[in-house]
Amino acid sequence: MKAEKIILEGVKRIKVDFPYNQELSSLLKQIDDAHWSSSLSAWHIPYTQEAFNQLKSLFPDIDYPKKKNELDTKSEGRTENTFDDDQHLVSMHFTEKRIFLKLPKNEKDIQVIRSLLYSRWDKNQFCWIIPNYKGNGDILKEYFKDRIKEITIEKAEIKELKHSVSRNELLAVKTNSGTLRLIFSFNKELTKEINKYPYCRWNADNRWWTIPYADKFVNELETLSERLGMNFRFEEENKGIRQLKKSQYDIPNFRTCPKEYLEKMQELRYSEQTIKTYKSLFEEFINYYNKSDITKIDEPMIKSFMRYLVTERKVSTSYQNQAINAVKFYYERILGGQRKIYYIDRPRREKTLPTVLSEEEITSILHSIENIKHKAIIMTIYSSGLRISEAISLKLKDIDSKRMQIRVEQSKGKKDRYTLLSTKTLDILRLYFREYKPKLWLFEGQSGEQYSGRSIQNILKMALSKTDIKKHVTVHTLRHSFATHLLENGTDLRYIQSLLGHESSKTTEIYTHITTKGFDQIKSPLDKLII
Repeated sequence: MKAEKIILEGVKRIKVDFPYNQELSSLLKQIDDAHWSSSLSAWHIPYTQEAFNQLKSLFPDIDYPKKKNELDTKSEGRTENTFDDDQHLVSMHFTEKRIFLKLPKNEKDIQVIRSLLYSRWDKNQFCWIIPNYKGNGDILKEYFKDRIKEITIEKAEIKELKHSVSRNELLAVKTNSGTLRLIFSFNKELTKEINKYPYCRWNADNRWWTIPYADKFVNELETLSERLGMNFRFEEENKGIRQLKKSQYDIPNFRTCPKEYLEKMQELRYSEQTIKTYKSLFEEFINYYNKSDITKIDEPMIKSFMRYLVTERKVSTSYQNQAINAVKFYYERILGGQRKIYYIDRPRREKTLPTVLSEEEITSILHSIENIKHKAIIMTIYSSGLRISEAISLKLKDIDSKRMQIRVEQSKGKKDRYTLLSTKTLDILRLYFREYKPKLWLFEGQSGEQYSGRSIQNILKMALSKTDIKKHVTVHTLRHSFATHLLENGTDLRYIQSLLGHESSKTTEIYTHITTKGFDQIKSPLDKLII
């Protein structure tokens, strides 16, 4: 019987080689994590002192090499068997989006690694790959501590970052979207404090933190920087463009939406998104008059608030119309006021045309997606003209492969409808089903929950980054493209209206202004001039 050190799938092991003997094999199985390798035609056990000592105890006459830093080092005057000094050490390599972890095989370590979402073993690189999500790096560093042999960081090129910071500086940038962007070199204590803020988020692409903007937070961060011995710098992005919505942290005694307001919307079966929108809008309104009794706010005050939205907040017409509806809902539906007393001039909606992708650009996006599940999601949305909320709400029972239709239940306006099921989409859905085996929802998350809209947005964003498309594209752009391509291919507008679930034909008619079909037959009058 012979024992020797080997590297198996990037991990050190002790190979135990002997002619087939059932009794010896049974004894060897007593060692924890002992395995038979058909490729080696031999047994192998962990490369640890404990396993080796147990091996020698079971088989005193085993033959093994006596070299420096190998299985036995009695020649150096030691009385115990020992191993390489780095047998338990870990190497960590950080990139913009991943953490590559190399370490000897150990079941306890593997359990910790697998507890991190989407971690996986890469048999080609012989290492674990973990997403560089917020906190993952800190968890691994804290767990392995003194066992870390080296940490390397691959610095990505930051394209959007126009601010430079010194090593001992915290830069806070107030953005137009109502967030506070925090840029600094790695600082464990500062990162820990930022994680305590509500809705904090790590932007891996640009390598900065964002938290909601509030004057209170700026003051706290300035104090924190001083305590940590860091310089604090504050800047504003496009200063003076418009006034941002005040956050709840800037308003003393912030008033939340009345309970009866939420209950009434639920009673009327408003959608979750509508409830969320109205709640936010009404809270902005009642906190604009935070010293006034809500029930005594009159029509002139309502009009004054609407003017504030237009002149100072510079909101869109859509936002202003929603704000009017949110305010009217309370005074008319909750307090029972008469609708005739509210003569609020509604703004004229801007007439804008949606972005549409060409068929070639759709093809380019689909070709850039390799993951079968991601491709199935994007193909389903485009080929059926679905809203993102409709796609994540699809269930397995909604796919009718016999009639080649998809049933969309209780969508916008509480309406059901049927839309197209593409033959190619059905083929890809069948491949996806065999691999992922969803139970209830057509597209499920890791734990069988309903897939998230944010994940679909990220799929499309990643696909677009691999193409040459420069247009501003969202998931809803796929729906616009579906309708436009149907119209260009000769589908009657009434059928398109039905497939999209539009209540009014005027909504569908917008696609007649987008299509370029027939443009090549039209000559500019300039071409007829002799110039």
